[in-house]
Amino acid sequence: MLAGNALIGQSGGPTSVINTSLLGVLETARKSKPIQRVFGMRFGIEGVLGDHLVDFSNEDAAVLKGLRGTPGSALGSSRLKLKDEHFPAVLKQLKKYNIRYYFMIGGNDTMDTIHRVVKYAGENGHEMIGVGVPKTVDNDLFGTDHTPGFPSAARYVAMSVLQGGLLAKDMQRVDQFVVFQTVGRSAGWLPAAAACARGNGLTAPHVILFPERPFVRDAFLNVVKKAQEKHGFVSIVCGEGIRDANGQPVSASQTRDKFNNVEFGAMGGTSAAMMLHRMISDEFGWRGEFQVTESLQMCAADRGLKLDLDEAYACGKEAVRLALAGTSGVMVTMQRVGKKTDPYQIGFGTIPLGEVANHERPMPDNFISKDGFDVTKAFLDYAKPLVGELPTYSVLAAKKAKA
Repeated sequence: MLAGNALIGQSGGPTSVINTSLLGVLETARKSKPIQRVFGMRFGIEGVLGDHLVDFSNEDAAVLKGLRGTPGSALGSSRLKLKDEHFPAVLKQLKKYNIRYYFMIGGNDTMDTIHRVVKYAGENGHEMIGVGVPKTVDNDLFGTDHTPGFPSAARYVAMSVLQGGLLAKDMQRVDQFVVFQTVGRSAGWLPAAAACARGNGLTAPHVILFPERPFVRDAFLNVVKKAQEKHGFVSIVCGEGIRDANGQPVSASQTRDKFNNVEFGAMGGTSAAMMLHRMISDEFGWRGEFQVTESLQMCAADRGLKLDLDEAYACGKEAVRLALAGTSGVMVTMQRVGKKTDPYQIGFGTIPLGEVANHERPMPDNFISKDGFDVTKAFLDYAKPLVGELPTYSVLAAKKAKA
């Protein structure tokens, strides 16, 4: 068993529970004998390169406890893509602080960072154990049933579409449509979650657009028209990364980030929701609105779920348990256990970091309806235990009175 210090980092976009995973790693690591001190990276790997590590023993105990459910990324995040020339400087800092246990909380690119750093350190005579803790609201990490952060973000979307749908229903003589955009570059898990809003006489959303399906303008406008004729208004939910059959973003964004990914929403200066709004208004002459909440889905602690908080903490705890057992080069995964008819319960597993880094996890075909504009019962069975019970609102029968 290696003796030395541990280093924890956060990377990429936040979730409402990422700090809870941080607390799970921190508290478990501090209770172990082989791990002598626990450090945090200030602004991800940039903190290592810039020699800015946080010594958690200097932090107030009550503040650390309060990390559970605190939104944002307490250590600060980064989207720096490590290059070959960075590694000697990274290794120098790891040796300086005697880092033997390396934990990062993040998505695909984060898992790639852990994999490369630990591999380089080992090849250069510095033995380390690296374990990844999953994080992303997009829910697109390969090898796990879902990611910490997704349930709370999914609930945020479902609640927003539920409440926005009530407003749109009541305002249908003024506004005939509403478009709600979720984050998610290439996976439709979050727009799909909006379907959990339906029930108790409420029908929104009526149209869901997934990045997994090519956007076809005429087919989209046709289904929008039919929904408006049936319900008196139409509620549309789209993933930010929807593209046409040629791979062109519906958002028309040309901006790219450091990883050469298209920047969607406000980051790219435009949005799919805005373009859809323009299409509908131009085609039908309707008045309507679009809602792009951007990072609010990623940090709305007021809608954080206990289930999500508990699982986020448990993933951090499991990462340390694996590391102390000598398991390295893996990410913690969650898998449902028991029969489909049993109450929801998860167990833990692992997946090699390299597999996570090189794969994405789109919505499976059996979760998307044949016409490509809705979800199936299979998706609702998957999502509802994660989203939890939604409020029940009153809807008037509104029958015409007799004189």
